[in-house]
Amino acid sequence: MAPAPYDEPDAVDVLRAPPRPAPPSPGKRETAPEQLSRPTGFMAAPKTAAGGPLVGALVQGTDYSNFMVFNSKTSEVLSHHRVELTQEVPKEGWIEQDPKQILQSVNECIEKTCEKLQELNIDISNIKAIGVSNQRETTVVWDKLTGEPLYNAVMWLDVRTQSTVETLSKKIPGNNNFVKSKTGLPLSTYFSAVKLRWILDNVRKAQKAVEEGRALFGTVDSWLIWSLTGGVDGGIHCTDVTNASRTMLFNIHSLEWDKELCDFFEIPMDILPNIWSSSEIYGRVKTGTLEGVPISGCLGDQSAALVGQMCFQEGQAKNTYGTGCFLLCNTGHKCVFSECGLLTTVAYKLGKNKPVFYALEGSVAIGGAVIHWLRDNLGIIKTSEESEKLAKEVGTSYGCYFIPAFSGLYAPYWEPTARGIICGLTQFTNKSHIAFAALEAICFQTREILDAMNRDCGIPLSHLQVDGEMTNNKVLMQLQADILHIPVIKASMPETMALGAAMAAGAAEGVNVWSLKPEDLSTIMMERFEPQIKARESEIRYSTWKKAVMKSMGWVTGQPSESSEANNFSSLPLGFFIVTSMIMLIGARYISSIFS
Repeated sequence: MAPAPYDEPDAVDVLRAPPRPAPPSPGKRETAPEQLSRPTGFMAAPKTAAGGPLVGALVQGTDYSNFMVFNSKTSEVLSHHRVELTQEVPKEGWIEQDPKQILQSVNECIEKTCEKLQELNIDISNIKAIGVSNQRETTVVWDKLTGEPLYNAVMWLDVRTQSTVETLSKKIPGNNNFVKSKTGLPLSTYFSAVKLRWILDNVRKAQKAVEEGRALFGTVDSWLIWSLTGGVDGGIHCTDVTNASRTMLFNIHSLEWDKELCDFFEIPMDILPNIWSSSEIYGRVKTGTLEGVPISGCLGDQSAALVGQMCFQEGQAKNTYGTGCFLLCNTGHKCVFSECGLLTTVAYKLGKNKPVFYALEGSVAIGGAVIHWLRDNLGIIKTSEESEKLAKEVGTSYGCYFIPAFSGLYAPYWEPTARGIICGLTQFTNKSHIAFAALEAICFQTREILDAMNRDCGIPLSHLQVDGEMTNNKVLMQLQADILHIPVIKASMPETMALGAAMAAGAAEGVNVWSLKPEDLSTIMMERFEPQIKARESEIRYSTWKKAVMKSMGWVTGQPSESSEANNFSSLPLGFFIVTSMIMLIGARYISSIFS
């Protein structure tokens, strides 16, 4: 059965930041009721009028770098500049980026944004601080004497280390998983420790630099802050607690690098960055237009989105749709360990002397990346936006289901042997149905981690609060409401990561230009999507999806050597086989029409 037409939502709603707002009714403006049992926060802006100190936010993501400048009194974006980035895929399962290209893109974004501000007659000397939000887990090793990377950045999606994970897992006692108890993380290719171990095992330049005391390690935030604050000329080698908590080397209870973990992964502790809070002055920009401006905020991208969505109270949650999908729920000052395949992670620590907050996280590896795959690998769309148009034309996948397990399955399965499949194909299936199935896949994966979150927390979310670039796709948002069968509430500004980084930077001690007090927060517009199909239909579609997920598992029965040359045939993209199959199908139908 085809779902109901994907109409645009009926209303734009006004919601208030904490205490918890109730889901707004279509066409009504509401203020916050009394706090309920499980609050859900909403992004909000200070009340004061335009004018005042400015704060910059540097967002370094998987596919792009972006620099945005906010008015700290209104949260208004005054200007920004964005640069798209490419990834290198030298072998199957290997995904890398050039650290120097990342740094160059960041510098370009800053300079171009400042030029735009000057064209608007905005005084850039009013920029009082810069916050950083970054792709997490991605691993960089560089030479502190030359400033040169010793290898490409090994990205969070990279799965080359699967055999290392399998070997290490055999060393963990079955009744004492000290890695998970200390880090909140499962042993997986996802996290930095095994990526760093691979570099130290396989890159001679890195090995020599470690032996000679020249090597530094960091996630992308560390690389950027070190470079921007002087690099070889006194650059600050640091990270914040949210990024450190994604390395598998960080004890989330003591908030320190853990010697037992470092020994287990055989990582020398002297190459690790110093750990700071998410909101304090780390150092000052040494060159360029913003020379002298303090860098005073740092959050991993998903923590930044949590802050940007104002999820400051226990039980508040958000889902971000980017390259992947990431659902975080604030669990307050206590570590909650999941029984349903979720991660325990540090949410934020907004000040040196402020308490740490934790979160449960559901991580989906392939979210918006599946749309890029349709564009770049299959070539069935020319732009990412075209997926919405194709999906809207058909309004159904016509029984086609897409499991985009390109890097295995993350939460709640943590199944590295899974690979992507498209099933339920018929002669009637066309590219529009596949585009629809790709969007549905994002929504079904979100449903899986939301179900896990609800089981762990005990109180189901009454609506889902969302942000990220993909939320501009109205078909996706309506599909999400249908598949979850709860309302979806979209932030008016998808780039909540930038807002969160700016808030952390502006609120830092010694900057103090951004107030995070609840009384300084007021209303902001939100967009609401209501379910348009019956719950029974939603459940049928979801159960069929789950059946397809099971079929995607067990495809990888053995891992090749991590340092060996990949077989050329096995490294051909899946898109090659799908495209050739579709060509054969079209050809057969054409020949059939000639002789009929």
